[in-house]
Amino acid sequence: MSQNNTHRTFSCEFFPPSTEKGMSNLLQAKQGLEQAMSPAFFSVTFGAGGSNRDRTLETVKQLRETNNTDVAPHISCMGSSRRQIDDLLQGYIDMGVKRLVVLRGDMPQDGKAEGDFRYASELVAHIRETTGEHFHIEVAAYPEYHPESPTPADDFAHFANKVRAGANSAITQYFYNIEAWLRLVDQCEAAGLGIPVVPGIMPITNYANLVRFSDNCGADIPRWIRKNLEAWQDDRESLLAFGTEVVSRLCQQLLEQGAPGLHFYTLNQSAATLAIWDNLSS
Repeated sequence: MSQNNTHRTFSCEFFPPSTEKGMSNLLQAKQGLEQAMSPAFFSVTFGAGGSNRDRTLETVKQLRETNNTDVAPHISCMGSSRRQIDDLLQGYIDMGVKRLVVLRGDMPQDGKAEGDFRYASELVAHIRETTGEHFHIEVAAYPEYHPESPTPADDFAHFANKVRAGANSAITQYFYNIEAWLRLVDQCEAAGLGIPVVPGIMPITNYANLVRFSDNCGADIPRWIRKNLEAWQDDRESLLAFGTEVVSRLCQQLLEQGAPGLHFYTLNQSAATLAIWDNLSS
């Protein structure tokens, strides 16, 4: 296992706000994160089936207008036609966007996959075919494997297909067991996939929300963490202190093990991420 390199990439993820107040709060959070961390980029998520495509585009515009930090829109193939994807790519090129996070996207609740692309690997290949090397392409990786995959081997095969289609680097689903990331990195090296695999980091701020997120995405919460959070779910101060300690230690261990950076899932807030960053910087 050797993901170590001299230039580590730290980044933060946002979702498109649905109100003016939400956008104001996001821009305030962005400013604090930018001043403290000087992140390499901010990513902006894309709704299921492209449901908030326009809000993603607008959020990217506003972020680019208010700072010099790169912005990486998420782009999903689920529910999108080739024409829609091409128009979106051209819009981002015209805007000066140089980095994308390319995903399959969430399957519709009825299970009927619509659109001209079924897998993220197909979308990565299409972007490379139509735009060459214009974009730095990030793809998703699942240390504990995607909940829809029948086996871990199938999940890794899908990931390898995305890399071989032209991805430059990967961002993982969040996790709290470092062994999962180490195992994934070893798999990548054994398969000859020579791209950085950046750990995704989820700050812990709310017990019920974290359990719901984790159940939906297949991320495991180790029993010792879950039980402490459950005990402190009505004591916000203690829960935040414990969550900050746990995630800060995980981040430190990841960096010591050669992680090429960290990608923080901020949920459009800055305080929890900055608390972790302060611990890493001290």
